[in-house]
Amino acid sequence: MKNPKEQPLHTRREFLRTSVLGGALASTVPLFLEKTFLCLDTMAAATTGQITTGKDGTILVLLQLAGGNDGLNTLVPFGDDAYYKARPRIALPKKDILSISDYVGLHPKLTGLHTLYGEGNLGMIQGVGYPNPNRSHFRSTEIWQTACDSEKNESEGWLGRYFDNCCKGADPSTVGIAVAGQTPQAFASPNPKGIAFSNPQQFRYMSEAANDPAAADKLMREMNQPGGAEPSSLTENAGGSIGMLSGPADNDGSTVEFLQRTALGAQMSSDKILEITRKTKSSVNYPTSQLGNSLNLVSRLIAGGLPTRVYYVSQGGFDTHANQLPAHERLLTDMNAAISAFVADLKAQGNFNRVLMLSFSEFGRRVSENASGGTDHGAAAPLFVLGGGVKPGLYGNYPSLTNLHDGDLKFNTDFRSVYATALANWLGAPSEMVLGKKYPLLPFI
Repeated sequence: MKNPKEQPLHTRREFLRTSVLGGALASTVPLFLEKTFLCLDTMAAATTGQITTGKDGTILVLLQLAGGNDGLNTLVPFGDDAYYKARPRIALPKKDILSISDYVGLHPKLTGLHTLYGEGNLGMIQGVGYPNPNRSHFRSTEIWQTACDSEKNESEGWLGRYFDNCCKGADPSTVGIAVAGQTPQAFASPNPKGIAFSNPQQFRYMSEAANDPAAADKLMREMNQPGGAEPSSLTENAGGSIGMLSGPADNDGSTVEFLQRTALGAQMSSDKILEITRKTKSSVNYPTSQLGNSLNLVSRLIAGGLPTRVYYVSQGGFDTHANQLPAHERLLTDMNAAISAFVADLKAQGNFNRVLMLSFSEFGRRVSENASGGTDHGAAAPLFVLGGGVKPGLYGNYPSLTNLHDGDLKFNTDFRSVYATALANWLGAPSEMVLGKKYPLLPFI
């Protein structure tokens, strides 16, 4: 099957035909098309792909590993003696590691990802980080979600800027959905478009609350507090102390205004979302965990033809300061099972070539283990990209385990290069406009 991003839209009529904002969302189509078609024309010359919106468009799925995933025990440098010297208790036995090269391999519980690599659908980007790293969960998460420099503060999210610049006039659910109790800061923008819900029924209430400030405040409190109105299966952490981190949020009295602006679209989208989730069923069994349930929902929305461009899911619990080995093993076992089910589901649908999944964590862990059999906050870490359009392999160099900065790995790939590549080569968007700077693109797609 040819990758959708390689199929250019030659005419306005062809664009109109491939857009599926019709049906339940028909009344929003003309406004959206008129506002975006000129943007498409102007961006075409500056990007390697064309933006499409509809059931045949490319899709980006972001997976947040909240808490700071230990990259050294995920993509393991088993060929380096320094790894075993720094971690006498928590280093993984060389014989158990799933080899990628004679130097690195995957955690033994990542069998599904190892298979994906063998099938040519997994890329591993080594040493990802940013200059002057911050070890605060919230600050580093904010940096990743806004794509700002570490010495600057930015309220707008990188995806929010993508939505504002490239998806003007679109219904909220056609641009971004976060399967979460609160909207990630990555979606934040002056004109919010992405939506967040863990249960499709929650989104339905947005239009009902738009004209009732008290109801709107109550709804948002329920959706944004841990536990809130979410089923317990969506709020459990697999281990550790950190669940989803969204970074600082600006709730400056804009809830009702936002709901009023999006009430009509919310009602139509909620009807469509509810219809899809009722009618579509997954063809595979997912783990009954937060991540498994989230990816199950995403796959059903994709299968049902929802024209959403970006999905955001998270897995919490990676803040493994103590007794790391069993906790990290549980986390990676769940991640592996959820991703494997998601991939199998997408393949059964015929949608695998449309989807790019990109993982990230706010930072890695320190090279040396601590006295509690765990690891403390670090800096650079590996990042996974997977999908039918991914070029497999190891990208970047594994950071030195001995030439450290204050006990941390030194990054060699700026995470914004990963974002820029996904924007330009997958979503067909002008990455420099979205990120504010030009970053080198990577060859993983």
